[in-house]
Amino acid sequence: MFSEEIRKLLFQVIGSWQVLAVTGVLIIYVFIINNVARLYHRRPRKAEKPKKAKPEPAAAPLPQAPETDELGLEEQ
Repeated sequence: MFSEEIRKLLFQVIGSWQVLAVTGVLIIYVFIINNVARLYHRRPRKAEKPKKAKPEPAAAPLPQAPETDELGLEEQ
C-alpha cells in the first residue's frame, strides 16, 4: 500500500521530538480541562424528597362529660 520511502518518512515524522512534545502537551491539556470541568460541573445531589405526610386518621371523639358531675364528690 505504501512504498518503502513513504513508510520511512512517516515513521521519521511521527517519531520526531516536536510531534511527540506537542502530543504530550495536548494530552496534559485535555486532562487538566477534564478535571476542571468535572470540578465545576458536578451533578446536583438528589435531594431527599420529603415523604408525603399521611393524613392522620380522625381520632375518635373524646366522650364528653355530662353536664352534671356524678363522680360521687359532693361539694361542701
